[in-house]
Amino acid sequence: MSIISISNLSKTYATGFSALKNINLDIRAGEIFALLGPNGAGKTTLIGTICGLVMPSTGTVTVGGHDNIKDYRAARSMIGLVPQELHTDAWESPWSTASFSRGLFGKPANPALIEKILKDLSLWDKRKSQIITLSGGMKRRVMIAKALAHEPQILFLDEPTAGVDVELRKAMWDVVRELRAAGVTIILTTHYIEEAEEMADRVGVINNGEIMLVEDKATLMQKLGRKQLKLHLQDKLSALPAALAAHHLELSADGSELVYTYDTKGERTGITTLLNDLGAAGVRFNDLNTTQSSLEDIFVNLVHRQ
Repeated sequence: MSIISISNLSKTYATGFSALKNINLDIRAGEIFALLGPNGAGKTTLIGTICGLVMPSTGTVTVGGHDNIKDYRAARSMIGLVPQELHTDAWESPWSTASFSRGLFGKPANPALIEKILKDLSLWDKRKSQIITLSGGMKRRVMIAKALAHEPQILFLDEPTAGVDVELRKAMWDVVRELRAAGVTIILTTHYIEEAEEMADRVGVINNGEIMLVEDKATLMQKLGRKQLKLHLQDKLSALPAALAAHHLELSADGSELVYTYDTKGERTGITTLLNDLGAAGVRFNDLNTTQSSLEDIFVNLVHRQ
């Protein structure tokens, strides 16, 4: 079931710059959806439009069945937003910031919930500190606490771990997994592709304001993933023997390594034939290893292709 439906969404600014171009996308309830794209691809504009902060030029967005313009309050109350930029009152404390945010959405005070959120985000010890005294990573966590205070069903994380140390990043992902286990739908934009690879159920790639593809992560990696077999040669080659041309091998610059790329989903890898042909051509190797393309390789290839 879709919790967010985006239909024919475009955004063109007064300058003529087209930030979003005819976007159609459904986000499923309870999934972690990763939106990948280079800087300036339109990720933040798309989030802003879904949250009702950016007015679209054309198209509609519904959140939990509510039109996000005609029924803004109902749509927005379902959403928690953690923006890329840190906007908090520097002189307030994490406790008062989260409590106030809950009140803004018309929810009754719930000190036990605020305590749980601050503890989950390792902010409890700093609950009374002024935000100005906190590190960048701590401030980022305060933003997450603020977004969670009104118990949203959907959480947007725009580059949530930019400038956050590795330990804190892990702690934040534990919180994300817990939220998802509790049924919260999570949409994250990230340029740490390993994050998307580890966390996401589905991946959308956006570039130049257009959605290039949306796939289940496993399918995407299977579809576009390639394996490479690297052969470390006993004797360097100055050129590839003509007898091996059919295998489309790559020879390393120094002639010491042959690379064979094959499709992970193909019925036949062609490795047996390759090894036979290498033997027949008198090419000997003393070691071999395989590597599989990561989501990052896939992403770079897609954007490059466009």
